[in-house]
This record gives sequence, C-alpha cells and structure tokens, in this order.
Amino acid sequence: MFYNQGYAGGGAAARRYAAIHSGSRTESATPHGLVKILFDELLLAMDAAALAERNGDRMKVSDKQARAMSILFALESSLDYDRGGDVAVGLAQIYREARRLLLVGAKERSAAPVDDARAMVAEIAEAWNQIG
Repeated sequence: MFYNQGYAGGGAAARRYAAIHSGSRTESATPHGLVKILFDELLLAMDAAALAERNGDRMKVSDKQARAMSILFALESSLDYDRGGDVAVGLAQIYREARRLLLVGAKERSAAPVDDARAMVAEIAEAWNQIG
C-alpha cells in the first residue's frame, strides 16, 4: 500500500488514501482476488517490518509484525483441508513457519528472519498470481 515515505505532507492524508484504495480493491474482488490482496498486503507488511528493524524503529516493527501475523492467520484460517488435502497442510506449515520467523526476528531484533519469511511467502504469492 502507500506509506508515508516519499510523500510531502505524509501522515493522515496518505493513510486515508490507502484505506480508500484498499477498500475499493476488496469490494470488487473475486475470492481468488481477495487472497491476492492478502498476499500483497502481507508482503508489504513484511517489507516494512524488515525496514523498520534495520532502522531500529521498534514501534513500527511491532505494528508491521502484528499486521503480518494477522494476515498469516487469515490465510491459514481460509484453507480448506477437505478439498485442499496435502496442499492445504503444506501451506499451513509454511504460514506457521513464517509466523515463527517473524517472532524470531522481533526477539533477536534482526531483519534476516523476516526476510526469510518473506521469501517463503513470496514464492506462494507468485504461484497464486500465476494461477489466475
């Protein structure tokens, strides 16, 4: 989404625009499109968490980490184990590992585990994008 970096005036106006843009994307999205939006938002949150970690911005790390964790939980809870079988189980394991890595990054105050989690999720997101 759009964050304050690079925007003159930044702050509240940029956040309002981002919220409006996000809302309009979700209103017209198909179920496949909604998952794509979740992946997009997850990758952005992970990028922001890693950047904040590198900059030592603990408040932003916490905020972006919480957002990423929330999205990972949403993705996992949307899995259909009956129809998805082993694929759903595998995705759940990846989402759990990504959450674990986010926690390790926060505990160690290191961006490297967050980058590792992002790389795992980015592969799934790319595959999802290629499906449709």
